[in-house]
Amino acid sequence: MSAKTTQRVAEALAWMAGVFTLALLFSLVFYVLWRGLPVVDIRFLLSNPESMGRAGGIFPTIVGTVALTLVAIVIAVPAGVGTAIYLTEYTQESTLTRLIRFGTDSLAGVPSIIFGLFGFVFFVITLKMSWSILAGGLTLAMMILPTVVRTSEEAIGAVPRDLRQASFALGATRWQMVTTVVLPGALPGIVTGIVLGIGRSIGETAAVILTAGSSPGLPTSLLSPVRTMAVHFYILAREGISDQAAWGTGAVLVIAVLLINVVINWLIGRMVVRR
Repeated sequence: MSAKTTQRVAEALAWMAGVFTLALLFSLVFYVLWRGLPVVDIRFLLSNPESMGRAGGIFPTIVGTVALTLVAIVIAVPAGVGTAIYLTEYTQESTLTRLIRFGTDSLAGVPSIIFGLFGFVFFVITLKMSWSILAGGLTLAMMILPTVVRTSEEAIGAVPRDLRQASFALGATRWQMVTTVVLPGALPGIVTGIVLGIGRSIGETAAVILTAGSSPGLPTSLLSPVRTMAVHFYILAREGISDQAAWGTGAVLVIAVLLINVVINWLIGRMVVRR
């Protein structure tokens, strides 16, 4: 087979793989929206569940999803980005750095149910947080931390070394160089890792049930139990309470994830253009 023919075959296979991936994505999104959108209206979004979810809406679950995700992001992002800065800017390759990378890679492969069991034993029982937003948020923060660390490290490492040297040549300290040169240049990649973490937090069920509970009521504090949209969808579908409410919840969940990705990608695009 000639080189030109090989190139055409490779291009065709790559094109087919891309089309197949898009077809799966659009099929999933279309089916969920087709089943769920007829249920979604203002009352569904702004009212509380009634009769264990057979009637009413999903407003408390929206609040719970946002609260849990915010707690997880507020904890995981500073820790993850700080770890990435340390690994790339403040230390040389050593046993410690290899141990940190091994730990983050290992955490990334741990099943969510294991995180849930750990969070239940440590946060809920040992620290006496009970089922709460705080316990669930801390558990989710541990789950998304490896993603934030690795994506931030890759993004920071991709910033050209010449920019660092130019910053030092102008008399900047290392911290000034990091904050004014490295982080702005790595921001699109860091934000991508944060978006991946948000997506995992929004869609998690097992760890959330074990640490945040599944109370359908509206939370009043960080120590209140809560039910997220993903958990609500799971309970309604698993127990056969209401298929309509389940698909409606799934549609809202899909739309939320799509909106977050669209908005973040738009912001990243604007940041890249301004640079």
